[in-house]
Amino acid sequence: MIPSRMQKILSVVGTRPNFMKVAPIVGELERRCDEFEHVLVHTGQHYDDVMSEIFLQELGVGEPDHRLDVGSGSHARQTATVMERIEPVLVAERPDVVLVPGDVNSTLAAALVAVKLGLPVAHVEAGLRSFDRTMPEELNRVLTDAISEILFTHSPEAREYLLGEGREESRIHYVGNTMIDTLVAMRERIEVLDAPDRHGLAAGEYLVVTLHRPALVDGPLLGLAAGALRVVAQEMPVVFPVHPRTRARLLAEDPTLSETPELTMLEPLGYLEFLALVAGSAGVLTDSGGIQEETTFLGVPCLTLRANTERPITQSMGTNMLLGLDPERIRDAPGLLAQVRRRPHAVPPLWDGCAAQRIVDVLAARAGKETQASRATSSSSLAI
Repeated sequence: MIPSRMQKILSVVGTRPNFMKVAPIVGELERRCDEFEHVLVHTGQHYDDVMSEIFLQELGVGEPDHRLDVGSGSHARQTATVMERIEPVLVAERPDVVLVPGDVNSTLAAALVAVKLGLPVAHVEAGLRSFDRTMPEELNRVLTDAISEILFTHSPEAREYLLGEGREESRIHYVGNTMIDTLVAMRERIEVLDAPDRHGLAAGEYLVVTLHRPALVDGPLLGLAAGALRVVAQEMPVVFPVHPRTRARLLAEDPTLSETPELTMLEPLGYLEFLALVAGSAGVLTDSGGIQEETTFLGVPCLTLRANTERPITQSMGTNMLLGLDPERIRDAPGLLAQVRRRPHAVPPLWDGCAAQRIVDVLAARAGKETQASRATSSSSLAI
């Protein structure tokens, strides 16, 4: 086989879930440093130390090669700023592939700039669909998939969605879930933390809560959610690591919520501490996407306060139950968790800790084909 030249892969991260998705790929690329050079760009979409840097440190990703320091703003402003600031980076680096994970503004912005520069884009977590165009994330992932050359999927239904949208089957690669790669790699460190005991909780007897989506946080539903959490706290302890923005809005709705017995509002947690709390809990109440996957892998009941999910496999095979966007249903959480525990569940296929290896294998095979094609072209030119 003709050896390929070293390939430069540029990865773009901007939010905490991005870090978990990219970390195992970074590790695999570094392990194969004779084949690949890796460049990491951090857009700074999540920009404070607690919400961002601690993840980079815990996951061992290392210092990014480029920081764009984009910060917060409207969707339009944030997307535009990423585009403006990443363009000179891509022009200077000229990577062979731009790797974008997930469905945040940084994902779409980086992909748009890359394709306009003629750079191939590889989308990690391609083909997720909630079919709810009111979600900014849905627009980001649909548009990113439309312009990506390489589509890395992590659940079987994603392939059908992509084919239905006219994407070529040769571009779709079912590789598994890199977030689960990170969880598998960190599981021993998570288990030894004994997070329940450290927070004065009895293992298996408390509810972990995360709520952050605008549909819930930016309107009257948040006050209803706060009242329902008070009710749940009368039956079981509630632990709520709260995003600063969500905390401010919660306390504006209910100034005494933080004084509620058995309801503990924590500062945002690092990856290890948070997953240790989840692993030791009776269950989770969330509106997050990634947590639906992590709880499925861990076998922890998950109640998702959303009308839809782009991860239906966590319902059909896993531990996830959709509640709809109905805060009043939070009151039923103890009974609903018991229902979920009684259901059979399994870990989806290829959620085995090896997704990053499969992704890098695809990139290596692509590089080999390009090298062969280039040499064949050169030979033809010489013959003429």
